[in-house]
Amino acid sequence: MIEAGSNVIGTGDAASWWKGAVIYQIYPRSFADSNGDGIGDLRGAIEKLDHVADLGVDGIWLSPFFTSPMADYGYDVADYCDIDPIFGTLADFDTLIDRAHSLGLKVIIDQVYSHTSDQHEWFKESRSSSKSAKADWYVWADAKEDGTPPNNWLSMFGGSAWSWDTSRRQYYLHNFLREQPDLNFHNPAVQDAILDVTRFWLDRGVDGFRLDVANNYFHDIKLRDNPTSGRTDLSRPYDFQHHRFNRSRPENIAFLERLRAVLDEYPNKTSVAEIASGSNLVRSLEYTEGQSRLHTAYNFHFLENSSPTPGFIESALEAWTDKDAWPSWSLSNHDVRRALTRWSDADGSPARAKMLLALLLSLRGTIFLYQGEELGLPQGDVPFDQLRDPEAIRFWPDNLGRDGCRTPMPWSSEALAAGFSEGQPWLPLDERHRQLAVDKQTNENGSVLEFARQFITTRRSCQALASGDHLPVRVQDLDSLVFERRCGGQRVLCAFNLSETETTHLPLDQYQSFSPFGALCLEGALESGKLTLGPNGIFIACEEG
Repeated sequence: MIEAGSNVIGTGDAASWWKGAVIYQIYPRSFADSNGDGIGDLRGAIEKLDHVADLGVDGIWLSPFFTSPMADYGYDVADYCDIDPIFGTLADFDTLIDRAHSLGLKVIIDQVYSHTSDQHEWFKESRSSSKSAKADWYVWADAKEDGTPPNNWLSMFGGSAWSWDTSRRQYYLHNFLREQPDLNFHNPAVQDAILDVTRFWLDRGVDGFRLDVANNYFHDIKLRDNPTSGRTDLSRPYDFQHHRFNRSRPENIAFLERLRAVLDEYPNKTSVAEIASGSNLVRSLEYTEGQSRLHTAYNFHFLENSSPTPGFIESALEAWTDKDAWPSWSLSNHDVRRALTRWSDADGSPARAKMLLALLLSLRGTIFLYQGEELGLPQGDVPFDQLRDPEAIRFWPDNLGRDGCRTPMPWSSEALAAGFSEGQPWLPLDERHRQLAVDKQTNENGSVLEFARQFITTRRSCQALASGDHLPVRVQDLDSLVFERRCGGQRVLCAFNLSETETTHLPLDQYQSFSPFGALCLEGALESGKLTLGPNGIFIACEEG
C-alpha cells in the first residue's frame, strides 16, 4: 500500500502539484455501495480509497454528490452546499477528505455552475414572480408574438433550449434538460453567490475543482439566433448549430478570473475546466492563458473521436506548445463510451487496454483516469428497458448514451453484483466485467491492473514523464506514434503502435543507446537501430543525461 504522504510531486513545487499529476475519477453512484441500496455512496468510496492509493495516483476527482432530484444524476444541483442523502452526509464528506489526505491523495470535486436544478430554492423564488428578489437570477425571456421561444437555441438533450413557465408566463433557458435552468451570470449577485459556494468547499478542505461545462456560464444578452454549423452528417439536432451565442461568450473570461482570484486566496489549490466546444483546443488554451485564468483544462478532443491516428493525437499535443499553458487529458469518463470500446475494432483486448493506458500516461499534461480504466473494462452493455440516462432514452438507438460507462465497478469476481453492492445495483452489472474484477487482477502477473500500477509508479518517479517537454519524432508510418519527453538531461522515448493487427518497423538508430523500461515494453524492441512494434506494441526507453 502507498504510505501517507509518499506521492511524488512531479514539478517539485507544492503549489503546482497538479502539473503532471494523475487524477483518478470516481463516479460515486457506481463506485462502491456501503449500505446495500444499490447506489454507490461516500462511505463506499472511503472504504475503497486504498485501491486508489495503491495505484500510485496523486488524487481523486469526485463527480457530483450534492443534493439533487437526480434528473441528470447529480448534475442538476438543488443545494450546492449539502450532500444528497443517497450519498451520505457532510460528516461523511469530511471523513473522506481526511482519509484521502492521510493516504497522500488530493481531492478535486465537481462544481456545476452553469445551471441548477429546477428544485433549487433560487429557481423556485425566481419563477414565483417577475418582481421577486431573484427574478433575474435565471435567464427569462418573453415569447415571440406567435408564442414561440425567443430564439432558435437548442438543448444538448434535444428540442428547444427554452421552456415555458406558467407562473411567470415567460420562457426560461436550459442548455441541457428542462429541469436544469441556466443561471444568469450577467447578474453580479449570481456570480457572488457562486463564489460563496466555491469558498464553502475550499474551507472544507478540497484541493480543487473540476468545472462542469466551464464555457457555458454566459449567454448572449441580445439573445441572437445561432447560425447553422453547415454540417449535414449529424444525428443530434444540437450539432446542426454553431453555438456562437449560447456558450463560449467573451464575458466568461472575466468571471473565470474572479474565480481564479478566490482560488488564489487558498494555498495549493487547482482548477480544471471541462470544455465542450466546436473549437476544443482553442478554447482550452484561451481559458488557461497566463496566471489569472484557470490552471488547466480538458476537452472532448480525445473523448469523442472513434478512430485514433498518430496525426490526430500529435496535432492535439502540439497545440500546447506554450509552456505557460498546461493541458489535461483523458480517454474515458462518465459522459462517453469507454475508450477501450471506442478505440478498438471490437470490445478490446488486455493488450489494447495496456497500450491505451501507456499512451495516456505518457502524455505531457495532467492525466485523468476513469474508474475501471485501470482494469481494462469495455463499455458495459445496458438493455434499453434498464436505461437511466435521459440522453440515451431520448436518442435511442442512434446514441447509446452514458449508462454503459457508468455500470458498477467490479471489485470481487464471485460476489453478488461483483462486490459493488449487497443489493440490486441501480444499473445492471455487465457480466463480462466479473473476470476483470479487482480481486482477479491484483498481484496477477501481466494483468491490466498491475501494468497500470507499474506505469503510474514509473511516471511518478521519472521527471521527464511527469512534467517534461513534448517533442514529436517524425516517422513514416500510418500506425505508429513516437515522441520524446525531456526534462533537463533526461530523455524518454515513447513509441506506440495504434494498430491492433499490423507490425511496424521504424528506423530509430539515434535511440539505440536508450535503456528500455522492461516491464513497460510490450511487443516492442529496439535492435540494430530498428524499432519493431507488434500489434498494440509499446516501447518506453530512457537516456539519462
